[in-house]
Amino acid sequence: MWGRLSAGVLAGFPLSAAMSGLLVAPLPLGLEASAVLIIVLILPVWIGVICAAFMAPPGWRAWVWLLALNLCAFGLLWGTQVAGWLEMPA
Repeated sequence: MWGRLSAGVLAGFPLSAAMSGLLVAPLPLGLEASAVLIIVLILPVWIGVICAAFMAPPGWRAWVWLLALNLCAFGLLWGTQVAGWLEMPA
């Protein structure tokens, strides 16, 4: 149980931040409105990720899945920025 909980809390937060950023990025909002919407979305997405981490039978499997999803989410954010589809201020 503690392995799944720690995976959901520690690896789930960056995943929820990246997923919230990917959801808000294509919207035609200003910088301030986008930041507020991302901050508002992080908590419900994080709670969902923590709940989903408990579906993995052993704790190490939850860690593996969440770390792989983190790599994919941040890779997508980086890829969209490099491709020019997403413009992030410096």
